[in-house]
Amino acid sequence: MTATYLAEHAWLPGGLASGVRLTVADGRFTAVETGAGGGAGGAGGAGAGSDVRLAGVVLPGFANAHSHAFHRALRGRTHDRGGTFWSWRERMYAVASRLDPDSYLALARATFAEMALAGVTSVGEFHYLHHGPSGVPYDDPNAMGRALIEAARQAGIRITLLDTCYLAGGLSAEGYAPLSPEQQRFGDASAEAWAARVAALDGGGADGGGGAPGALVGAAIHSVRAVPREALSTVVRAAQGRPLHVHVSEQPAENAACLAAHGMTPTALLADAGALGPLTTAVHATHLTDDDVALLGAGGVTVAFCPTTERDLADGIGPARALLSAGAPLALGSDQHAVIDLIEEARALEMHERLASGQRGRLTPTQLVEALTAAGQRSLGWTDAGRLEVGARADLVAVRLDSVRTAGADPAQVVLAATASDVDTVLVDGRVVVSQGRHLLGDVASLLADAIAPLWDGG
Repeated sequence: MTATYLAEHAWLPGGLASGVRLTVADGRFTAVETGAGGGAGGAGGAGAGSDVRLAGVVLPGFANAHSHAFHRALRGRTHDRGGTFWSWRERMYAVASRLDPDSYLALARATFAEMALAGVTSVGEFHYLHHGPSGVPYDDPNAMGRALIEAARQAGIRITLLDTCYLAGGLSAEGYAPLSPEQQRFGDASAEAWAARVAALDGGGADGGGGAPGALVGAAIHSVRAVPREALSTVVRAAQGRPLHVHVSEQPAENAACLAAHGMTPTALLADAGALGPLTTAVHATHLTDDDVALLGAGGVTVAFCPTTERDLADGIGPARALLSAGAPLALGSDQHAVIDLIEEARALEMHERLASGQRGRLTPTQLVEALTAAGQRSLGWTDAGRLEVGARADLVAVRLDSVRTAGADPAQVVLAATASDVDTVLVDGRVVVSQGRHLLGDVASLLADAIAPLWDGG
């Protein structure tokens, strides 16, 4: 089936263009014409012939390069006691302890639907909630991972399941600590056991893994404090040829522990293990040395910043501009979902740079859109997404220019003005998932409320 869409403005690989007709067949763009029509009218309305007119500015599909779906249950629940990342983590553990495959499916489906409403077409789910209470595997050891893949399918977005190796409870000068009781659900017996479990999950998907169309299976090292040095190479070997993500230097305490135990920074330790390369994504990368920046840039490592999480948890501001200049592509994630608004993540990337440097325009709108779209899609293994061009996956996000936030804005600068509330239409692989700001599942707020409430009952 073929469909045509007429965009008033569209963000093409060569820049913003006006009057763009996009033809879609079999989930791909088959034609992209400029100078078409006389401009678009209302959202989702009929244009000339069979054209569907799209509101405002049409961007490629957004990639959420770093997500922990179950953290969505923490939004609005952790602000009454102050503290730090480490005290926030205790409440995160409490939520994790209450989830099973069925409740995780419900929560993740609603969370991924909220992402779709915000323009997300691909999510990288950094998945470490593997087993049942006390670490006892389910009858299907990958039941939780399969629930996440099914949740993404029902929400209408693609998923890269970044199955995460998590073996140790922490790192200090004395070495690695065992998993705490709260962490037992996250761990496998060894890196080899983790790799065997992931191998059982992989395969069978039309897109190259995961057992479902629109699903890929990648790998992740939780952090250098959760995966001992001698196990890193096992994970790297198991991840060969697929996306490999890792939390890097999110906290100064992590750097101090790694220096005390190994005499090098987390980035240097990962480089020593062969974990840095163009298929690797370093998440957060907040507290880096100049040598760390150079290592990541030289390896072509993508760096996924999560600005709304990094400020919510008081983590700090990472060196985005320095990393980009060194050769490290930038991507974006919503991480613990204090906010699910990838446009806000892109804007915050620039705004945090302004706060840190005292200068404006550290990242151009074009660079922000690249981080929001193509760079993030590549980091998740969707190398044929994130561009409005012939042959690419037919993902698009139409952002209104007539809201109180965007009225009067230059279309080329919409990423500095809009929010997720301005997303009108979203296509994923040619399928309309959001139309006129409404998700195909209906009332997503009710889905979220129904999934989250039982996780807090009595606690």
